[in-house]
Amino acid sequence: MKPISANTSKAHVIQSDRFDGRVVVHIKGFPDADGNVLESDYFERPDRQGITWSIQVQGRFLQKQTADDILFGNTFDRPLKLPWGASAALIFMNFIDPTLEHDLLSSEPWALSPLIATMPNFTHTPSGLSPPPFPSKESIGDDISHLASLPSSPSNKSKRPRNPLTSKKRRAHFASPENRRAVQFGPDDVVTTDFCYGFITFPQLSLCLPGGMSFDLMKYWDGQPVRFVCCERPSERRSVADAHVFWCVAIERVAVRDIKANTPRGVLFALSLSGVIPLILLRPFRASPPGTQPSPMDTSSYSNLDRIVLYASRTFSVPRPS
Repeated sequence: MKPISANTSKAHVIQSDRFDGRVVVHIKGFPDADGNVLESDYFERPDRQGITWSIQVQGRFLQKQTADDILFGNTFDRPLKLPWGASAALIFMNFIDPTLEHDLLSSEPWALSPLIATMPNFTHTPSGLSPPPFPSKESIGDDISHLASLPSSPSNKSKRPRNPLTSKKRRAHFASPENRRAVQFGPDDVVTTDFCYGFITFPQLSLCLPGGMSFDLMKYWDGQPVRFVCCERPSERRSVADAHVFWCVAIERVAVRDIKANTPRGVLFALSLSGVIPLILLRPFRASPPGTQPSPMDTSSYSNLDRIVLYASRTFSVPRPS
């Protein structure tokens, strides 16, 4: 892993036998290791007002996949500590994305949706045309005007979307599994997405819901990595944990000995460009005076920095914490 800065115009490469692309991350209010907040012009754009974070990806799926088999969402390694009122958050999430499926009470919780139906911004570029610049000074929009149904699809013209579609209409159209199965992505298709929302504030890590309800996520986060995963839909015989991963962005806590007084609670980014590597879990520690050894402690009450780690692997495996 190597440290990188968020809120820059530098794209980071993702390469594996399943996906070839690049990623850019923007987080509003992101502090660096010295406590300086890194500003981004991204959040000043008229169409990104109210947005607090963005994960942008552009790339190609190197093996043909139907849109129904490409999922995006969050996966975890161990049970979640859900706050009172979590059901309201789930209702809110299902309102935003009716295609969301989840099992947040399992030993390895997950919440996933079809990529084409959950992404707020989605652009498809076929072979022979130039994809949008990446990263771009302009916001990623919606364009599936060149997206065609499979010839063998039973869907007829009346069921196909009229292009161009708005994001809302695209997501409504592909809420149907039949419509998703009628579309296929492969090496000749470039997909550009921007997963951006404003219901999480940084660096405080607060979840803000309509109606004034909010949660301090730091109180309930036990330090396990929070992964944003694009993966293949697992077969009936395989679990989500064993699904093939196209790419993954993970936020995790970092062991910190000396934290500068002006450093707010926030996140530090690191990037791994290896093809297949395991996630290294870093233990949380209380910030200790210079020359002393840090001691393990309750994760609910320590100053922290975090890391974001990028993976592009054939399979995503995480060693269980000891």
